[in-house]
Amino acid sequence: MNKIQKKPLSALGYNFIETPLPKGKDEYYLRNEQWSRKDQYRKLTAYEVEALVRNDNTSDDWNTIFVSEEFNPQLVQHCHFYGMVRIGKLEPYYLEFHNLRLPVGLYNSTICACDFGDNVVVHNVNYLSHYILGNEVIIANVNEMATTDYAKFGNGIVKEAESENGRIWLELCNENGGRRVMPFDGMLPGDAYLWTRNRDDEQLQQQFKSFTEKQFDKKRGYYGMVGDRCVIKNCKIIKDVTIGSDAYLKGANKLKNLTINSSMEASSQIGEGCELVNGIIGYGCRVFYGVKAVRFIMASHSQLKYGARLINSYLGSNATISCCEVLNSLIFPAHEQHHNNSFLCAALIMGQSNMAAGATIGSNHNSRGADGEVIAGRGFWPGLCVSLKHNSNFASFTLISKGNYMSELNIPIPFSLVVNDEHDNRLKVMPGYWFLYNMYAIARNSWKYVDRDKRIDKTQQIEYDYLAPDSVEEMFNALSIMELATGNAWYALAENASKKALTEKDIRKKGKELLLNNPEEVAKLTILVKGFENSSREVQLLKVHKAYPLFRELIVFYGIRNILAANKPSFLALQAAVKNAKRSNWQNVGGQLMKSETVEQLKSKIKKNRISSWNQLHDQYVEIGEEYAAEKLQHAVASMMEIKDVAIKNLSPELLSAWLTESINTMEWLTAQIKRSREKDYINPFRQMTYQSTKEMDAVIGKLEDNSFINQTATELEEYKNNIQKTIQEWEL
Repeated sequence: MNKIQKKPLSALGYNFIETPLPKGKDEYYLRNEQWSRKDQYRKLTAYEVEALVRNDNTSDDWNTIFVSEEFNPQLVQHCHFYGMVRIGKLEPYYLEFHNLRLPVGLYNSTICACDFGDNVVVHNVNYLSHYILGNEVIIANVNEMATTDYAKFGNGIVKEAESENGRIWLELCNENGGRRVMPFDGMLPGDAYLWTRNRDDEQLQQQFKSFTEKQFDKKRGYYGMVGDRCVIKNCKIIKDVTIGSDAYLKGANKLKNLTINSSMEASSQIGEGCELVNGIIGYGCRVFYGVKAVRFIMASHSQLKYGARLINSYLGSNATISCCEVLNSLIFPAHEQHHNNSFLCAALIMGQSNMAAGATIGSNHNSRGADGEVIAGRGFWPGLCVSLKHNSNFASFTLISKGNYMSELNIPIPFSLVVNDEHDNRLKVMPGYWFLYNMYAIARNSWKYVDRDKRIDKTQQIEYDYLAPDSVEEMFNALSIMELATGNAWYALAENASKKALTEKDIRKKGKELLLNNPEEVAKLTILVKGFENSSREVQLLKVHKAYPLFRELIVFYGIRNILAANKPSFLALQAAVKNAKRSNWQNVGGQLMKSETVEQLKSKIKKNRISSWNQLHDQYVEIGEEYAAEKLQHAVASMMEIKDVAIKNLSPELLSAWLTESINTMEWLTAQIKRSREKDYINPFRQMTYQSTKEMDAVIGKLEDNSFINQTATELEEYKNNIQKTIQEWEL
């Protein structure tokens, strides 16, 4: 049975706060704290009351209607007022936005206990209750827009006298809620990452909960806010939503328990048919065309559109989900997911990722419990109709070829192509695929993510370069895997079988020797690995003889490039900066790379209460970001020296000069690969066959020689050469 309560009409608009009020406070005390202009209003004059009545307005008590000095009663018509209402300046103008032209004033609306800034437009709002509107706000044709006294605006808190059962949680990374977090306005992907990990550290988990509780008070009675110049039109239900300035909401079906961040510099928009419940929307976000989102956070400048579904998930900044479904996932910045049947569930996706049509990540429901988890490093790219099984783990920049992968995968080699070869009944992995065959895509992606990073608040310094501490550490691991696998393959041949017991060190040594000195012999071997797939079938590494030297060359290039980027004044200054350089493990903390020891220090400070709030943790992100260039330089030089097998103390001007010159060859090769991989799309006859002529093809897709990115890389190559020569001369190497 629906519980319909019947109360006196005289109570409508009053007694907003249902819990006992603090001593000496009335029900408006929080409202007055929110509205700085509360002292700029006066009571109505007798003439104004008469004019309002003549214009078919009603009020339960005209003494509770307050107005500014520039109030014009002729611009209020056919409205019903309940409770205390404060109205700002109303002047005989009309406001126009996107061809919508409406006169300033309040018309045909029922208004309960609201405050209005100057020159607002309120037309045909069936029920507007407990809201504070800024200046030049337009609200037209809205069925219901109300705030409750227990409104939390999407934050994972409970108010006075509320049950803990009413708290909103985000069940990230796992369907059974084992990694759930309490959402809050301002949550960064690094916060979500640290909170969802470390579940065995109860003290740390309790601190994160405490941070969130302290961020918000539990008092009831806060009003919904609508910032200056917002436009809200043709919406049905808006309940417990606070909205920043310059937002644009049109045609939404239901918006409930939300914070919509928006500003002059980064306005947010919500469009037709959307239903959004229990969420935080960041600055500059776009949500359009039938989107459904429940228990979610959208970081700044992210987009949901064309029927996308986002449930129990965090979507990082500068990301787009279109037509797809995402559940229980934590997604770092720069994620792309399009096409109607892309599905992502119970995953940690570490950014710069792209989901192709038909990809299905998770939701097997064929085990004894809820789905497990998928963890994918930066640059994750499951191809067309890929189906993956939980649990799986992927190194950075893994491309998965079309196929149904029936078993759990653990792919520790970055920049790999993964192929499910059903004909040979083998899983095949090609290390270095991106560099060998699709350099254009990986180079352009790194560039475009920097170019498209529209964040205003860059508290977390996001790494977009494909050669960075995380991927380079994975490359070192890949080198050891390739050495061991090559050694095993060589010793597996009857003529090479050794009678003595071989240690893993012996096998790796032989593999390294072959890979460095006899790549032709390695090319003839069938190189198998274990631990990549949870099955009994074989897993084969492809083109190891090409990938191994390429990884080594790129690690050296990573070192040289960071030396140049450091822009040190002399060789001695470089020596001083890297004298204690060493390799170490790194973590991707919400897109910001940190040394593992730095992450451990952060956790220790949190537990010792030296970091006692989210704001203080965010300040730490900034400090860590300021040190990143120096720490990355040390890691890059240490990595280069390890590949060259030279101790840091033995780095000499002569060696560095030689390596600087050698790096030009690497840069030339990468630049050529960028053009070569794109050129294939022009010379492939199957790509040409839909065009009647080369001229038509150029008209449709553009000429290769006009490709701006390729031309840009050619320019960068010349700049790189000049920079190398300049460094050698200035440092007198």
